[in-house]
Amino acid sequence: MSGRLDGKAVVITGGASGIGEATVRLFVTEGARVMVADILDTEGQALAGELQNSVRFRRTDVSQEGDVQAAVDSAIDEFGRLDCIFNNAGFARVVGVIDEIPLQEYEAHMAVLQRGVFLGMKHAARVMKKQGSGSIINTASVAGLQTGYGSILYSTAKAAVIHMTRCAAVELGESGIRVNCLCPGVIVTPIFGKAFGMSQARAAETLDVLKQSFPRAQPIHRAGEPQDIAHAALWLASDESGFVNGSTLVVDGGLTCGRSFSEATAIFGALATAMGINVSGPK
Repeated sequence: MSGRLDGKAVVITGGASGIGEATVRLFVTEGARVMVADILDTEGQALAGELQNSVRFRRTDVSQEGDVQAAVDSAIDEFGRLDCIFNNAGFARVVGVIDEIPLQEYEAHMAVLQRGVFLGMKHAARVMKKQGSGSIINTASVAGLQTGYGSILYSTAKAAVIHMTRCAAVELGESGIRVNCLCPGVIVTPIFGKAFGMSQARAAETLDVLKQSFPRAQPIHRAGEPQDIAHAALWLASDESGFVNGSTLVVDGGLTCGRSFSEATAIFGALATAMGINVSGPK
């Protein structure tokens, strides 16, 4: 049985854990060969060892151009081509209010969340232009679309990724390269624990607690899972999305649609009662 990514070679940054790891596993089941580019050596090497011939690992700090270039070049050396890059590496940190944020915190956020995506696109483009084809997928966030879903630094960087995606899509589309981004909502990954300074292992231990906490954060009453984003990335990486370019695909269970139906109903019901209006409707 053929897979949706048969014969395709992919680089996934931040591929050793969370959304990245889920995407690596899904892409491999669909026939892809994957270069995992991450700073998590132990997790990345273990994933490559488990998935063997389909996965390679290269330690990559996406804020460093030499590392990103080496990851792309390693994929070419190993697989002979590059059909997709998923610029997914990122982090979140509690940073406080704007007048208390150190400049180095701003620079660290932009280096990974924005510059890392730029570098991934840059070095994928130089390869994909020669091929005349390719899919570039960037991880943004609902925090880049609306306020209130992340810190000012995280949200600003993700907003930059969304617009950068659209700019690159216009430029690279003429070379047969599609550029799209994903905007996850509340997805249960170790990123939440790490935002509060937990170790990778300790953050992973909190996932069950988070799954119990988030089901009613959005109209679809379950916690978002890394697999939800992985399946969206699969579609963007596959030929099924061949006419999709410059898109922002929101995967948030309806979080950004507005106030929940039950909450809105309760508010308007309370207002109607206060005004002496009967809104119970026909029995």
